[in-house]
Amino acid sequence: MLDAKHGLTHAPQAHAIAPGQGRLAHAPADHPPVRKAKIGVLVANLGTPDNYDYWSMRRYLNEFLSDKRVIDYSAWLWQPLLQLVILTKRPFSSGANYKLIWNHDRNESPLMTITKDQTRKIAEGIAAHYGDGVMVDFCMRYGNPSTESKVRAMVEAGCEKILFFPLYPHYAGATSATANDQFFRALMKEKRQPSVRTVPEYFDHPLYIDALAQSVERVYAGLETRPDVLVASYHGMPKRYLMEGDPYHCQCAKTSRLLRERLGWEKGTIDTTFQSVFGPEEWLRPYTVEHVAELAKQGKKNIAVMAPAFSADCIETLEEINGEIREAFEHAGGETFTYIPCLNDDDSHIKALLAVISENLSGWLR
Repeated sequence: MLDAKHGLTHAPQAHAIAPGQGRLAHAPADHPPVRKAKIGVLVANLGTPDNYDYWSMRRYLNEFLSDKRVIDYSAWLWQPLLQLVILTKRPFSSGANYKLIWNHDRNESPLMTITKDQTRKIAEGIAAHYGDGVMVDFCMRYGNPSTESKVRAMVEAGCEKILFFPLYPHYAGATSATANDQFFRALMKEKRQPSVRTVPEYFDHPLYIDALAQSVERVYAGLETRPDVLVASYHGMPKRYLMEGDPYHCQCAKTSRLLRERLGWEKGTIDTTFQSVFGPEEWLRPYTVEHVAELAKQGKKNIAVMAPAFSADCIETLEEINGEIREAFEHAGGETFTYIPCLNDDDSHIKALLAVISENLSGWLR
């Protein structure tokens, strides 16, 4: 008979049924148990090494730098260079940088810690709004937990629909697109594929812009000296990608403009720059590390830097901005360098993410 609470059919006593499972009313007694239908919300971030030792770093960097969305050179040219040169040296330097920022209490990277905290708060918000019919979890494009493992877990839990949410405010082939690629590859291995949606970029969402503005206002309120300029440092990409149609550069510029307008500042008070340059190609300019040094030389001795393209603090913000970029500014004569943390699990950020999720669940849930 039908269970009024769970909508499940009771099975004969001879068959053990796991919690949340039941048997279809029209199915024979030996039919496999069927779980109560759910909707899954799977948030995804870039990824993290399991540890900062050589082999953990090598595995992570190999997966990351072998992604054709990240490095699109021909494999015959790139892979020998990667395997024989880059991966023999870079794991040592990258591991040393990770060690500086590692969360030793939890034995994980800051990105992992923050993503877990974000997911927990998102799950709490979803449960408060929609009840227990939505399963929320997270995965990483590179490293663990893998996208494939989390898709498998959601399907096994009875998710007949999955909303996949790459936590990148701005679209880029090397971030949003490769995360979606991996999601679709995971779906290819499922015998019974769920219905799916992917969340598009949200770089101009009013609540996201407001969360950025609140983070600036909060930090500025505690400073004795107001910065001469706010540098919005976005992750870089080869300029060639822009010319080939990637909209990332334009979306970053619009975020900076909307942020300035929300803050009520005049033009010229926020500079848009790009960091993390890699390889011989020209990347999007201006380069943050060069720009902050030039600001110091121009007499702008007090600056603030934020990273709007990152949903969580990571190696590129905690080590690169607070290390290399800060040092470049101070070496050029800068005096006060203020880093404004990423939005992380701040309540205003979670509110924005929940709004984006809710909008994309439209039609699936009310």
